[in-house]
Amino acid sequence: MLFLNVVFMLWLHLAHAASIISRSNSYSLNSRSNTLGPKNNLIISNKVISPDGFARSATLAGGTFPGPIIAATKGEHFAINVVNRLTNDEMLKSTSVHWHGISQNGTNYVDGVSFVTQCPIAQNHSFLHSFEARNQAGTFWYHSHYATQQCDGLRGALIIYDPEDPLSYLYDVDDETTVITLADWYHVVAPVLSHIIGTNANSTLINGLGRYQGGPNSDLAVVSVEYGKRYRLRIIAMSCDPNFLFSIDKHNLTIIEADGQLTQPLLVDSLQILAGQRYSAVLVANQPVDNYWIRALPSTPGLSFNNGQSSAILRYNGAPVAEPTTNQTKSIMQLVENNLHAFINPGAPGIPEYGKADINLRMVVNNTGGIYSINGATYKPPTVPVLLQILSGAQHATDLLPAGSVYVLEANKVVELTMLAVTVGGPHPIHIHGHSFDVVQSAGNSSFNYVNPVRRDVVSSGLQNQQMVIRWVTDNSGPWFLHCHIDWHLDAGFAVVMAESPSDTQKHLGPIPNAWDELCPIFNSLTPAQIGAENSYQEAQNISTLLFPNT
Repeated sequence: MLFLNVVFMLWLHLAHAASIISRSNSYSLNSRSNTLGPKNNLIISNKVISPDGFARSATLAGGTFPGPIIAATKGEHFAINVVNRLTNDEMLKSTSVHWHGISQNGTNYVDGVSFVTQCPIAQNHSFLHSFEARNQAGTFWYHSHYATQQCDGLRGALIIYDPEDPLSYLYDVDDETTVITLADWYHVVAPVLSHIIGTNANSTLINGLGRYQGGPNSDLAVVSVEYGKRYRLRIIAMSCDPNFLFSIDKHNLTIIEADGQLTQPLLVDSLQILAGQRYSAVLVANQPVDNYWIRALPSTPGLSFNNGQSSAILRYNGAPVAEPTTNQTKSIMQLVENNLHAFINPGAPGIPEYGKADINLRMVVNNTGGIYSINGATYKPPTVPVLLQILSGAQHATDLLPAGSVYVLEANKVVELTMLAVTVGGPHPIHIHGHSFDVVQSAGNSSFNYVNPVRRDVVSSGLQNQQMVIRWVTDNSGPWFLHCHIDWHLDAGFAVVMAESPSDTQKHLGPIPNAWDELCPIFNSLTPAQIGAENSYQEAQNISTLLFPNT
């Protein structure tokens, strides 16, 4: 019987792989990208691309934007060797890659966060990320977690398919052609922009293509559908800054997943998606055969749908190869987060009452002159990664750097975090590594829900003076980053580290690869020229007078 099960699973795996190959050969949507399995080399390099018609050098995974889709089946082991072949002196030449949404329970050292869980991977070096995703399935992504490097292009989708998905009866098609990536794009390199207080994207890219104001009519992405079929769209906001208002003309969407967690199906006609968030939404191709606009209006000031900006094309088979002429109608069923409910094991952990968790945290976010602080502390990356500090014997918040930005939490406790953003610049997408959490109070909503709240890993902090409340259990020893997923805000200090049971971390992680130990000595030996972006401040001075202090 065991032998038959093994043969059957092998057949499923081969059939899945064959279907990916056959579909990608006949489908043009991701022709600028490709699909990798969970055991692969991920080459990080520089290349000149023009996704919106403007040519610039970018920092890319696999030579494309977005990078290749990393596709796996639930339960498969990941072994991704990140190989650094960066050469462009205007941008950072070291790198790190974070696997967003993967809990890394027992493998904190491959979470990919520079100066929290590792030192960056230096030019001409590599680091193997070997990890299990255990029971996780859904829509994830990967991106650089070194300064603001992801804004230069190092971003891609990571999908874990579940052959036994309990909601699979709702859709017919779920493959690499139904992954929809939303991204902001900049014509100036990120190290220069990171010196400027308040910077805006030049364009929105959907599946790596878009247009900018005053630019050429460059190609737009096309999503092909067949009348009568149902498609699981996996929508990923791999954004450095803006959130997007996503909709498809004349089509409704049924949300069935938020950030790798299945939800009770919810019908909407538009959804706001913040940086780092993901939704699976089922589209039923039930409209007349034609072309329809896919819209992703960013919160970036000045960007619009004019001349096909912030847009892609939904094209029914048999429709002419032409741009849509459809008009956007007023949304009457926009997604409201507290209408989303967890599908599997709903309910927040602990006593279902505000302030009655084992650990109750309150974080107040402020901004002074563009610099963010949480409870008065501005996060500045330490020179020694927090994980290395812990493994070297530091156990208490007072011993861990950066001072004031590390919160030590006991093991196996229910944590309730209330975050109040008294500053402008919201809504801030708040992400915690190592966990999904239950959103017991969504920002802008006065009620609490401990019975069946949405479970996810990025949540809106809301607008000025609003609060959000989340809960999770400290069952994953190690240092986990909690931060705003707007990269410019993270770079300006909007982050803390949650150090879960430091005294247990060594045992929880087990043997750590020697290659991890070697990352810091190699990185620390680099000269400023080898690090890259030496002249970024001077270049920023040529663009703006509103600059952060040059530290």
